[in-house]
Amino acid sequence: MIKVVVCGASGRMGQTVGRMVHESSDLKIVGGVDLKGGTFFNEEQVASKDIDQLLEKKKPDILIDFTVAGAAVENVKAAARHNVALVVGTTGFTMEQRKVMADAVAGHSPAVISSNFSVGVNIFWQVLRDAAKLLKDYDIEVIEGHHRNKKDAPSGTAKTILQILDEETGTRQKMYGREGITERKNEIGVHVIRGGDIVGDHAVLFSKNFETITLSHRAYDRAVFASGALIATRWVVGKKPGIYGMNDVLNLSKK
Repeated sequence: MIKVVVCGASGRMGQTVGRMVHESSDLKIVGGVDLKGGTFFNEEQVASKDIDQLLEKKKPDILIDFTVAGAAVENVKAAARHNVALVVGTTGFTMEQRKVMADAVAGHSPAVISSNFSVGVNIFWQVLRDAAKLLKDYDIEVIEGHHRNKKDAPSGTAKTILQILDEETGTRQKMYGREGITERKNEIGVHVIRGGDIVGDHAVLFSKNFETITLSHRAYDRAVFASGALIATRWVVGKKPGIYGMNDVLNLSKK
């Protein structure tokens, strides 16, 4: 039985992950972490400042984090201090924060860190990489949509899309929305939608005279991200310390 602690336990993703862990036969919730203490699926939930005491007391195999960047960095550091494996689905990290996490887990904990745990999105990224190699001379636009409460923009998934496009088509200027007289050059247009309860929509348009190719992925329920996080949970426990991605979990090629 894999013992799990969930950070961001009171949030929508934390609750979805918690429910799916609770319903599984091989995973067990042993605690939760959030801004305030309480209970999490009949287990102890502590305030973030008490995470070390919880990890020492419960001795989990893995910590799953869906919080915000600043909190996630501290949670990763705490897990590494206790040699606890990690699955991190939080987005919006700076390069400096990524380095802090990598330094923290080195020699201590294996960690799967991904901007999107959907299996479909990870396959979408691979299809996009293959397509981008063939469509380098097309105009490219990226469109993403999420619920009204999402704090970071563009989404972590959209940033991964842009990274893939830069790697495969060459680095281009990013135009975040357009207004006024804007003659198109060799940029990539990036368009962000925030509204209602949109779970996650991402599309990449490759356009040339007389034709457009659109690659897209739409998530209908947060369970798709939680399901991928649990796949990563089962995979990462027992691995060597270091940073892994969902491409490692799913055995997808990086290039």
